[in-house]
Amino acid sequence: MAALTEEQNMLKDQASAWASEQAPVLKFREMRDSGVETAYVDTTWASIVEMGWTGILIPEAYGGSDLGYLTFGVVLEELGRQLTASPLFASAYVGATALLLGGNESQQQALLPGVVDGSQILTLALEEGPRHAPENTALAASSADGGYVLNGSKTFVLEGMAATTLIVVARTSGSAGESSGLTLFVVPADAAGVKRERLSMVDSRGYANVSFADVTVGADQVLGKVDAGSELLDAVLDRARAGICADMMGTGAQAFDMTLEYLKTREQFGRVIGSFQALGHRAADLFSAMELARSCHEAALQAIDRGADDVALMSSLAKCRVGEFLHTMSNQLIQIHGGIGMTDEFDAGFYLKRARAVEAIFGNRAYHRDRYARLLGF
Repeated sequence: MAALTEEQNMLKDQASAWASEQAPVLKFREMRDSGVETAYVDTTWASIVEMGWTGILIPEAYGGSDLGYLTFGVVLEELGRQLTASPLFASAYVGATALLLGGNESQQQALLPGVVDGSQILTLALEEGPRHAPENTALAASSADGGYVLNGSKTFVLEGMAATTLIVVARTSGSAGESSGLTLFVVPADAAGVKRERLSMVDSRGYANVSFADVTVGADQVLGKVDAGSELLDAVLDRARAGICADMMGTGAQAFDMTLEYLKTREQFGRVIGSFQALGHRAADLFSAMELARSCHEAALQAIDRGADDVALMSSLAKCRVGEFLHTMSNQLIQIHGGIGMTDEFDAGFYLKRARAVEAIFGNRAYHRDRYARLLGF
């Protein structure tokens, strides 16, 4: 684990206490059962905004605190432990990152203060198929009257029903499968021609399918440079991958803690089951995998904070390693708990479902193994 600063440790303690007391898994269960369209509770979001977590990446000039990516990761991990649902990651992490890396002064001034106070919810509209493949973008942005007209659709858009602004990855030239010819646009979610449909996923979080039918955007809505969006998108995605790893680590770490507690208390054949050597060895293996995964994801966040040259490499390594740990840990959570782990009344199933959904966000393990090898020249 990275050596956290005093400020980061304080934030970690604050996030842990708040999530445990104000937004525990019980609250997530209540939200799921309520069927609320946005897939989060407004009071939970208001509390997150009030604590200033929405401004962690944003410069003070726009109302933020500019504390860096590792600091944000500390908060995301604690919220991941309780499966706390909110637009924090999609908006204040991914969306804010896109604006910070590619936005001009006018765009940043128009949107970033709103991200901090919670009135603006940003999200990246990227995927168009069942698997992560940015180069397969086919949503067309055709030149028209000094601006562009968007036609196409996106799927698995994080917090898509709650978003007020969409950062849309579109194709201004070339064809699907080419990494060149992409452009990012800032599009109001209520723009004429934008249609959103809630997408129900196994983890009960906020996703949407979004379609664009002759959506008109101005040249001032381009984020970054026309036809050269791939470089910006790659930078945003690498930061997003490192960030989602923090959420995944929280989910996996809590699953480990739940399993360890069960091993210490469940009795069978007159003994606690943790005293059986095979289960003790299994717990030791899981702990080792957890610490290795944590080292990888924190190293990725630190690489971003110091502007290192290997951010892409470290982010793919983290997404693969953390994904491997979470996949294994969520399986073991169910297996070690046995029959009770399969019931909806017990929380273990929530962690398994979240694990399966979040593993695929911004690329699964197979995607990042391949990318890691390519980045190393293989």
